[in-house]
Amino acid sequence: MQRLKMGMIGGGRGAFIGAIHRAAALMDNQIELVCGCFSSKAEVSLASGRDLGLSDDRIYTTYEEMIRRECALDPAQRMDFVSIVTPNQLHFAPAMMALEQGFDVVLDKPMTFSLEEAYQLKAKVEQTGRILALTHTYSGYPMVKEARFRVARGDFGRIRKIYVEYPQGWLSTRVELQAGSNAGWRTDPKRSGKAGAMGDIGTHALQLAEYVASQRCTSLCADLQAVVEGRLLDDDGAALLRFDGGASGVLIATQVAAGEENALNIRVYGEKGGLQWSQMDPNALYLRWPDRPMEVLHTGNGYMSAVAQINTRTPGGHPEGYIEAFANLYRNFARTVQAKRRGEKVPDEVDFPTVEDGVRGMQFIETMVRAGYDNDHKWVDWVK
Repeated sequence: MQRLKMGMIGGGRGAFIGAIHRAAALMDNQIELVCGCFSSKAEVSLASGRDLGLSDDRIYTTYEEMIRRECALDPAQRMDFVSIVTPNQLHFAPAMMALEQGFDVVLDKPMTFSLEEAYQLKAKVEQTGRILALTHTYSGYPMVKEARFRVARGDFGRIRKIYVEYPQGWLSTRVELQAGSNAGWRTDPKRSGKAGAMGDIGTHALQLAEYVASQRCTSLCADLQAVVEGRLLDDDGAALLRFDGGASGVLIATQVAAGEENALNIRVYGEKGGLQWSQMDPNALYLRWPDRPMEVLHTGNGYMSAVAQINTRTPGGHPEGYIEAFANLYRNFARTVQAKRRGEKVPDEVDFPTVEDGVRGMQFIETMVRAGYDNDHKWVDWVK
């Protein structure tokens, strides 16, 4: 299989997520990095590209220049797709231009700066027939896929309750005021959009809940706040959720839980039992039953479903984590692009978040912001 050629927008020197994307994309030798515009500063883009072994003629100073010049290259040389790893306000324009010029896109979440942009991007994907993958990392974990499989198989009966929480503590103080902190753009409404924590990690929590339970949220009751004084966007929030499959749930996303690292956790309960998965214990899936002891499943074992096994890289007892889950998204994206080129059907087990998930994420942000600050219509004073 010929490797797909990747171009990157953003992710230059000092950028955390760009290095993660590159490590994930290159892990399975199905993708190679051939070009990039790694920074809005020409000197940083050039230095970053040289760090990565690219020749100067494939390192660009603007994304427009990159897309135009790549289009002019021979098909055997030009990039096949672009990975966009910029702050939120810089997602839409390069993604649109790439799609219009015939390139597939991998895009970091949240998909766009606004809901209107999300609708426009979805329409462009449908018009062009190109493939857009959204990097909701946690749906790439083998045990998350196992959880989704067992829910869909009916192991737990009709799903009644969904609890998902994502506590972090890194914004417990105003770290955005420190020079070079990537909290700067995340807490700036001009660069992040309408939401802070809910856009950054709340969208992950919502996507995980909908993915595992195979249900979509239809309404919510929410509370948002900026706990740290002086912060312009929410750093803490929670919501009561209702789903189209009849389940109800609770979502919590906070970045001011001092001492917490990345404690994403989901619990799903049905008529017959329930499950639990935690991002900080990612190789285990806990199953709970009313009439027998709890079961603990681990990755890399023969009792796992086909979809979990396809997305597992190591034997049992060899931990897999964040980079591997990220790599599953890139590998499944690459397999889909290659299958499409050959006119072949993509196996059901080869999945990744798409533009539909991106629209759902932006709808979630819009709904949370609308409900989260509308205290006149949901809070009842305590009865005395």
